[in-house]
Amino acid sequence: MSKSSKPTLTTEAGAPVADNQNSTSAGIGGPLLLQDQHLLEKLARFNRERIPERVVHARGSGAYGYFEVTDDVSAYTSAHFLGEVGRRTETFARFSTVADSLGGPDAARDPRGFALKFYTEEGNYDLVGNNTPVFFIKDPLKFPDFIHSQKRDPFTGKQEPDNVWDFWANSPEATHQVTWLMGDRGIPASYRHMNGYGSHTYQWTNAEGETFFVKYHFKTNQGIRCLSAEQGAELSGSDPNSHQTDLLQSIERGVYPSWTLYVQVMPAAEAADYRFNPFDLTKIWPHKDHPLIRVGRLVLDRNPDNVFAEVEQSAFSPNNFVPGIGPSPDKMLQGRLFAYADAHRYRLGVNHTQLAVNAPKAVATGANNYGRDGLMATNAYDRHAKNYEPNSYGGPVETGAPLSAPQPVTGHWGTHEAPQHTKDDDFFQAGELYRLMSEEEKNRLVANIAGGLSQVSREDVVEKNIAHFAAADPEYGKRVEEAVRELQEG
Repeated sequence: MSKSSKPTLTTEAGAPVADNQNSTSAGIGGPLLLQDQHLLEKLARFNRERIPERVVHARGSGAYGYFEVTDDVSAYTSAHFLGEVGRRTETFARFSTVADSLGGPDAARDPRGFALKFYTEEGNYDLVGNNTPVFFIKDPLKFPDFIHSQKRDPFTGKQEPDNVWDFWANSPEATHQVTWLMGDRGIPASYRHMNGYGSHTYQWTNAEGETFFVKYHFKTNQGIRCLSAEQGAELSGSDPNSHQTDLLQSIERGVYPSWTLYVQVMPAAEAADYRFNPFDLTKIWPHKDHPLIRVGRLVLDRNPDNVFAEVEQSAFSPNNFVPGIGPSPDKMLQGRLFAYADAHRYRLGVNHTQLAVNAPKAVATGANNYGRDGLMATNAYDRHAKNYEPNSYGGPVETGAPLSAPQPVTGHWGTHEAPQHTKDDDFFQAGELYRLMSEEEKNRLVANIAGGLSQVSREDVVEKNIAHFAAADPEYGKRVEEAVRELQEG
């Protein structure tokens, strides 16, 4: 193609650019001139090309695909996108590490975010979870402190074992998740080779108004594959972008990753007397109590055209529900209903929902409300449309139909601990997980824990953590203690 046949380079205002190789100067070799609008515009735009990274889940990858219903679950939910076998809904997925910054390695020992946006005809439904079914804490009041303990220390500028293990030592409810994290699934081989979980408990409501509590399980169809601590460290050094590369290349060559969605379902009336608190994010529901029910499959088949526009600016908010799906009394979920949306308003602006990746593209009218103006507002409105409600000019009106069923509440205001169920201690399920492991898995778990705990400078912090593992299972605690002492004395 000749130079003359190429499109014309322009400024932001659309004016043609005469020279994109040399700045305007006061004579040959002279100082540059303030009047060089093209130079100033390029430098000013360059200075503003980055936005604040996510405080957590900063390092991530994403892809588009679809969700297809394979089994009838209309007995449990009236959600339209789940209402008919064979129905497909466009979906966007973002996977991420949690603790490190945008430049961190993909193969770190860390939970993985597993966030999904379903572009349904009733609005966007966002499901924000992880690759583990539980989490470290059960109350959102502790979340900022937890994340501070896991991220870079403000003085040393690096992640400190003292901080990590001190928080866990003083938060016994973390024992279950620590056992997951330090076990074989702590470093997935790729995003394709890990499961995803809604982790929280959600509410489903069917067409008759019956309510159920559910947990989501996305089982990878590629099979679980994980890395050892040594493999993870080597890969982090040789290819920090390993998971991004794997996801991108697999989709580009037509090997589309997929997951099968199952749910556990609990009739709402059973929640109060269940042996575990069903709304405690540090607990699972054993499958023998509530077996997995198949729903459908998630397939990712298209890479984003622009990672910044579509992955970094993608915004997932667990308060984006659709009719038939709603929240539960899960405290961590309740906190995230606010925190996620607020984080996006800070990072991306109040109009981030107008960005293509976040817009409700399957809704016939798009977003239809009275929110106007603000930074980067792009939605076009009828010039005669009013920006208040109620009005007498034919603007959008409420339906009167709640998205989910109301739940009864009783009691007095106060800072209450969660009600205790018969098996609601912080260690039982961690011990159950440990006892499910093979001898080789136990050896690796103990080695991973001891590797971090032996670096802690305070002996009381070491002893508190060992006591947690011993409370989960005496053998578990003894083996960790022996491994830590051996490393300390070595």
